[in-house]
Amino acid sequence: MEINLNLPYSTADMEGVGGHLRQAHDHFLVEELPLYNPEGKGQHLYVNLTKEGLTTIDVQHELAALFGLEVSDIGFAGLKDKHARTTQTFSLNVGEVDETFASQAVRRIEDDIPVTVNWARLHRNKLRLGHLLGNRFTITITRLEPPLDEVLMRAMAIATRLRERGVPNFFGPQRFGFNGENIRRGLEIVQDRYHGSDRWLRRFLISSYQSYLCNRYLTRRLELGAFNYLLKGDVAKKHSTGGLFQVEDCEREQTRYQSHEISFTAPIYGSKMWAAQGPSGELEANVLSEAEVSLEQFDAANVIGSRRLGRLLPSDLDVTLRSDGLVVSFLLPKGAFATTVLREIMKNELSNSHNPCRA
Repeated sequence: MEINLNLPYSTADMEGVGGHLRQAHDHFLVEELPLYNPEGKGQHLYVNLTKEGLTTIDVQHELAALFGLEVSDIGFAGLKDKHARTTQTFSLNVGEVDETFASQAVRRIEDDIPVTVNWARLHRNKLRLGHLLGNRFTITITRLEPPLDEVLMRAMAIATRLRERGVPNFFGPQRFGFNGENIRRGLEIVQDRYHGSDRWLRRFLISSYQSYLCNRYLTRRLELGAFNYLLKGDVAKKHSTGGLFQVEDCEREQTRYQSHEISFTAPIYGSKMWAAQGPSGELEANVLSEAEVSLEQFDAANVIGSRRLGRLLPSDLDVTLRSDGLVVSFLLPKGAFATTVLREIMKNELSNSHNPCRA
């Protein structure tokens, strides 16, 4: 299988600023945006903390050991990596306790784990993956070669374009493993050529292959010049409600597309995915026909499929100069990657950096 991980730019006609990422943890700040706030009562203690040098899984295990709980008793909404300063919330299934326990837990955690606890409150349910709106990123790009006034001019121009037109919702490279190894193994599972006993790993590898095909679809759409407008038969999403619908009148819906009310969705291929129709459906079918898998094989592997927002509209996107570099700040919804915005501004595929976090 030949894997092509190259991705086009939606701002290919605009020169990037170059530079490097993650010269220090405080150059990559990530703050989780909660889906809801804890009510102040219940058997789960929600702990919001800021960490550096630890993964989400590291903290999960540390909290379980500290409070004598099973690892499965510790919940979180999203995975954050160790090469950043990240703020996120964990839930601990501590049973029937009072606010005194919550306040004492703050000191216990800070005395035992190298994190800063921002607050701790009780809630009735466990925090689960996906229980977040998204993430706020504040990222400093350092070691810039162009003159600083040129850097700011380029970054502001690109930011203006991205605010107007959005950016393709590509999956980030961390999903695919070294040289795309996760993609290959995911394909082997769907083709029934690889059988792993770990159910979580099996799902992740299949998802990696689906993510790769989604990126290929978005790449093709960009190459065809069909990113800035809707295609007849698109499955579009309403940003206000999340509702999906089939595009029949492109001219009428294009006005809503340009005003950021709706966006097209991209395929996460599977046996029961809501397929696009017309020209949009032909594009989806062409991408799948070039792959080494069929819908029947997805069905046999119990891969249902879904739709993914095809266009990201980064909120509060701003660029400013600081003594140590160019600061880029923005909000992304859950499931989106900071890579999508940074690569457009830098145009050097994030050289000498760890892969950015996912929202």
